[in-house]
Order: sequence, then structure tokens, then C-alpha cells
Amino acid sequence: MATTEFIAAIELGSSKITGVAGRKNSDGSMQILAYAQEDSSTFIRKGVIFNLDKTAQSLTSIINRLEGELKNSIAKVYVGIGGQSLRTVRNVVSRDLEEEAIISEELVSAIGDENIAIPVVDMDILDVAPQEYKVGNNLQANPVGLVGSHIEGRFLNIVARASVRKNLEHCFQQAKIDIAEQLIAPLVTANAVLTESERRSGCALVDFGADTTTISVYKNNILRFLTVLPLGGNSITRDITTLQMEEEEAERLKKTYGDALYEEEPEQEEATCKLDDDSRIIKVADLNNIIEARAEEIIANVWNQIQLSGFDDKLLAGIIMTGGATNLKNLEEMLRKRSKIEKIRMARLPRNTVHAPSDILKKDGSQNTLFGLLFEGNQNCCLIETVSQPAPATPKPEAEVLKTADMFENDQDLKEQARIARLKKEEEEREAKLAAKEAEKLRKQKEKEEKERRKKEAKPGWFTTKMKKTIEEMTNIFNEDDEMK
Repeated sequence: MATTEFIAAIELGSSKITGVAGRKNSDGSMQILAYAQEDSSTFIRKGVIFNLDKTAQSLTSIINRLEGELKNSIAKVYVGIGGQSLRTVRNVVSRDLEEEAIISEELVSAIGDENIAIPVVDMDILDVAPQEYKVGNNLQANPVGLVGSHIEGRFLNIVARASVRKNLEHCFQQAKIDIAEQLIAPLVTANAVLTESERRSGCALVDFGADTTTISVYKNNILRFLTVLPLGGNSITRDITTLQMEEEEAERLKKTYGDALYEEEPEQEEATCKLDDDSRIIKVADLNNIIEARAEEIIANVWNQIQLSGFDDKLLAGIIMTGGATNLKNLEEMLRKRSKIEKIRMARLPRNTVHAPSDILKKDGSQNTLFGLLFEGNQNCCLIETVSQPAPATPKPEAEVLKTADMFENDQDLKEQARIARLKKEEEEREAKLAAKEAEKLRKQKEKEEKERRKKEAKPGWFTTKMKKTIEEMTNIFNEDDEMK
């Protein structure tokens, strides 16, 4: 049975492009209806599209596979925007008023418009997170209704290179896929995994991806800082290839034997691992020395960015880790030692329940952004074709139908003659209608004139009225004379 109501989303990651379709349940959970995935490592790097043709081909393939499972066409999809250039930029807009006045909604909107209008070189402002408004010496989340002569709006603009959105839209146009909405991927991930209490108390969300690591800081339910590091799980994998092996083999060894804080037991025999493609043996200690060095660099950069946000000492809810690369053993403990923050948790799944087969649902944090896009969607993405119903034809006698079919079938001359005759008949009917309309108009005009003439004749004129009055007066005089005699 074809599915006619669903939400569709596509995540363009550095290691894979993933498409999914699902239906929201009344309890807030999501039922996954279709799922498709393709490797993107050859045309997306650091979260940025660099080969538009290959990306468009992959998008087409993803949509075709989803539609095959849904047994219906997809009209539009939700898509996330991310990448190495994504970051936040602080901005302040001030207004001096002539005298103390009540701050209006119009003034606040005008300040917001002025903030967006400020040009950023080679950057697009994707979204704005208002911080606070300063009226006098007080900071307010909403200044409307306050009295003051000066207002200062503080904004956090989320920006990315102009080419990021341009290339994304070009690929979807080339693939003939409509975009329901472009959503900022880190914000979607935060909505999917963070609780309201964590965002209010203050927390840092660290999303360890394949090619990038994204840091988002929240306090008082407001985004305070966002940046993307060009380091991720693939950075570790590529370092392992220096041991003379392919990336696929390096990735397997990392997942199987990797440990960010590896310590070899002195009493135990030295651990080794064997490569699949040959008989070479590699020491696990040598493997993890490489892994630890790169992991330590990534963690150091993450903590440095959290410190640069200015909220490193205000994170009462601690640090939340997510993303596929968080599955490296002891990476959480390495971050705890570096930051001295004890409260660190792993977000393996979205807060809202996702119902999906076990071969689709991965409990490793790598699908949080994808499912987050689904939960953000609120439009039906199914292509519903509206077929206009033809007007019921007036039934004709069977003989007439047969006659018409026999007359015009396979004979262009007869068709042309019939067309000319039909046009001539329509013209005659139009002329007859115009003539009838003109005759009716003339008849009404004559009736009107006749009515006015009769009315005029029935009404006595001035001369007639005067003569009648004179005769009556003379009659009265004669009557008076007779009485006197």
C-alpha cells in the first residue's frame, strides 16, 4: 500500500548522504518508513560540497530508493546546512532616542532588521540568535514596554560562506528535488538531543563527525556560541594509514582496537592485531599511540573553543557528546581530564523515540542530525497529484455516435470540413443572439416612448387649465345675476 503522508529529510555528511522518510505519531515518536544511504567521501569534504554533479546524482539515487520503499513520489525534502565555514559572529546595534520613551515592538524589529542588513564579506547570514537587549543599565530578553532613551541590541549571527547555500541549492535543482526548508544542522542536532533544562542551565554540545567537529554552547535557553573545527574521526583514520594500509582497513582497526587512553599491562603479553589484506602484524600499542595523539589534538581544540565562548565556567549541565566519532573508546574520559568537567554524557539517540528496524537504527549518535531533521519537519512531503475530473458527457443516440466516429476517422479533409462548418454555425448563432438582443432593446425603447406619450396626453396643459378656470368664474357670475333679479 502506498504511503501518502510522511516527512522526508536528507543529511549531506562528509562520509555519507542519508535520506529518510517517517511519520510522526500522536505521542511525539517517529515511525521510520524508508531509509537510504550512499557514500559521499569522494564529493563532500569537511561538510562542503565540492563536486556538484556527483552530489546531484547521489541525491537522485537516494530519492529513487526512498520512493521505491514508500511506493509514492516525494514532493520536497528537509535538508540541513553545515560545513567547515559555519560559525557565529557577535554584533551590537544601538539606538539613541530623542527623549525617554516606551520601547515598542516596531523599534525592536527595526534594530533586528539593521543587524541583518550589515554586510559580511563573502558570507551569508543563515540565522540570528538574539542575545539580550540593554536598556539603561539592565539586560532584558524582551525590552518591549520598558522606558528608556537608549537601547542596545546584542545579536549572534550564524554565518557560512555564500557558496555553501548556493552549491546546495544548485545540486537539488539539478536533481529536480524541491527543498521544503533549509535547516542549520547543529541547531537541529541540539533540538534533538538536548533537554530544556540543559540549555537553560548551560551546556556545550560537541558533535564529533567524520571530517568536522561542531561545538555549540547554550545558556538560558539561548545559543551563545557555535563553531566548526576541520577535524574529525577521519583525521584519526588517515593518520593510521601511515602504517601502510588502506583507509578501509585503518577504519576497521580504529573501531576494533582503538583507545584514546590506551595503557598496556606490563605483565601481559604485548597485544597485536593482524591486517585482513596480508599477513602483517601490528602492535596495538603502536596503533593507539597514533590514535591518542590525534584524539588529544581534537580534544584540546574543542576545549579551547569552549573557553573562547566565555561560558566555560557557566556550564552547569556540563558537556554533551554526540556523533559517530564519539564511539572511540575513552574519548569521553580524555575530554573529562582536559576540561576538568565531571558532568559529561553521551547522546546516542534523540530524546524522542524513533521506531525503526534494528538494521536501520544505529545507537551510536551518528543519526541524531538526520532524525532531528525529521522531527523539525511539519509539512507533508508526499507528492499528491490532483487529477481534474472531466465533465459528464451528454449521452447521444448510438446511431449518432457511430455516425460521427465513422465520418471523421482517418479522414483529414472531412475533419477540416467539419471544423469549418462548426465555426460557421457558431458564428451564425452569435449573430442571431446579437440580433435578438438588439430587437429586444428596440422593443423596450418603443414601449418606453409610448408610455411617456400617453402620460403626457393624459395630463392637462397650462392653457387648458386656465380656460377651465375662466369658464367656471363666468358661470358663477351669471348665476349671481340671476339670483339678484
